[in-house]
Amino acid sequence: MTEQLQAMQSPDGSWRMCIDCGTMSDCYFLTTLRLLDVRDEPLIRSLADRIISRREAEGSWKLFPDEHEGSLDATTEALLALMISGLYQDGDPIIDEAKQFIRSRGGLNKVQSLLTQTLLCVTGQAEWPQSFRIPLNAMFSKDGPLPSLFQMSGHARVHLVPIIMMANKRFSLRTAHTPDLSSLFLGGSRRFHNDASIIGVLNGLFGSLIGLLSPDDDSLYRQAESFLLERIEPDGTLLTYSTATVLMLLALVSLGRSPSDPIINEGIRGTRTLLCSEPPMVQIATPTVWDTGMLAYALGKAGLPSSHDAMQRAARYLRLRQHTRYGDWAIRAPDTAPGGWGFSNVSTRYPDCDSTAAALRAFVTDPSAAQPHKPASIAAEDWDRGLHWLVAMRNDDGGWPAFERNGKPLPVGLFNYSGTADIVNDLSHADLTSRVLHFLGEDLGMTTKQQWIDRSARWVLSQQEKDGSWYGRWGITYTHGTGTVVLGLTAVGIKPDHPAITKAVRWLLSVQNEDGGWGESCYSDQQRHYIPLGSSTPSQTAWALDGLIAALPAPTKELERGVNALLHSLDVQPAQLNRYPTGAGLAGMVYVHYESNNWIWPLLTLARLRHKFHT
Repeated sequence: MTEQLQAMQSPDGSWRMCIDCGTMSDCYFLTTLRLLDVRDEPLIRSLADRIISRREAEGSWKLFPDEHEGSLDATTEALLALMISGLYQDGDPIIDEAKQFIRSRGGLNKVQSLLTQTLLCVTGQAEWPQSFRIPLNAMFSKDGPLPSLFQMSGHARVHLVPIIMMANKRFSLRTAHTPDLSSLFLGGSRRFHNDASIIGVLNGLFGSLIGLLSPDDDSLYRQAESFLLERIEPDGTLLTYSTATVLMLLALVSLGRSPSDPIINEGIRGTRTLLCSEPPMVQIATPTVWDTGMLAYALGKAGLPSSHDAMQRAARYLRLRQHTRYGDWAIRAPDTAPGGWGFSNVSTRYPDCDSTAAALRAFVTDPSAAQPHKPASIAAEDWDRGLHWLVAMRNDDGGWPAFERNGKPLPVGLFNYSGTADIVNDLSHADLTSRVLHFLGEDLGMTTKQQWIDRSARWVLSQQEKDGSWYGRWGITYTHGTGTVVLGLTAVGIKPDHPAITKAVRWLLSVQNEDGGWGESCYSDQQRHYIPLGSSTPSQTAWALDGLIAALPAPTKELERGVNALLHSLDVQPAQLNRYPTGAGLAGMVYVHYESNNWIWPLLTLARLRHKFHT
């Protein structure tokens, strides 16, 4: 594996692997190209081919392979994109079967996703929901009854602001290629069933409202426009997200900008850089910094010395991606200097805790080091800035969020859409907190003897489920959470015989597959309880083994079966490795296959196995 990874490293020191988030971003980009009259027929055909390649035999599209009946939202997005491409029309079996599936699921009125509904509205297929038409003065006001815009997560802000701008203007674009899907709204109304009047929702939350819904004037739209423009990354994307970028471009057109405006052209060019694989798919963002940090860390644990050329080049790449600009995170941490790392290779102002910990770990990779140290592969002051930023993002409850400290959960019912809580709230996560604790414990020698580490460990312990598992926000799901938590807690000094750890081990063993591995369905993320996949995946097997290796004093038959299953899953060509989406995006909306997951986690697990048991 180490030899293969060295061969896969890019000349600049990074690893450029893909993330597959399904067809949503492909559909969004293709539709936007048509709406903005970008005449790139080869690209449009290749995106259509990619969408078709994910079609199920019965004519629907799924969010994940074992979804029982297909996804109404994913099928709707695919139908609209294929028809607006001009390459498919009524009468084509692909189109007719998709329409039949949509009708069998209750029609377009039952579409649940905020982003799918937006796509239908902006193409003139549906009426903009009342619940999208939140007044801009309420969103940007510090004193209004609505939560401040900056209480939301950063990725929620850059998606919601352009949607709200377009919804308040009832904006839509139609082209010569735009289909008429009105027959798929059953019952005659072009409204969505989960729409609720914002007045009713707000009255229920805040009581009588006087003057809240005052008309938005041009100055508020300009304020919203400035909000978006200030968050454009150097490549033209909005906080690096493809979906947020195309929403911004459409919102700018709704304000009167020409589709040929330089900012819009730059946004299209930036989104093109997110194309990956063949046929090309549109990534939601590039995972290059995360992948490079974690792969360098894994290679170091597997025995590659920090002086090795591959490690030096990875360190050089990561040094150049450390943030020096303030972002929205500084609103809640005003005394903290920039120093984190973002997920994407072009991120300059949206760092996250997971990517920052990954980058820092990549600099502490020499297995011969006897003591925790400030590594020579990064300047001491830059190391200090990165570590200080990561520690400063810790929430008051002791956990770590993904992006910004001390977020507050928004009122239940404010947004009645699938996956809303995951996109809007950025709270402490047990899996992410445990990865940070593992870094602080394993690489820097910190333990629960330090009061603030002890508080973080206690918070993680408080999140354990009754069955002994932990929910994992960023991986699927309880297998990921449980393995990660056991690894993190034991690294900071929680004893393997602690009741929570022994209970977690029992749970992991209780869900081990007959082949010795582990596999969990994305349904677990949707339904918030463990649901087996029925087969094993490399990354989930590695996560479970991580927990067992950390907790067990000696190898067991169950551990040996698990390791054999992992080795068997890796004994194939890289192109044939399991592609099940074990990364979590938004519950019920987006599930992610990280190409790097089949490399990072198994390599780390095998290195830990060798280190602990000298196998």
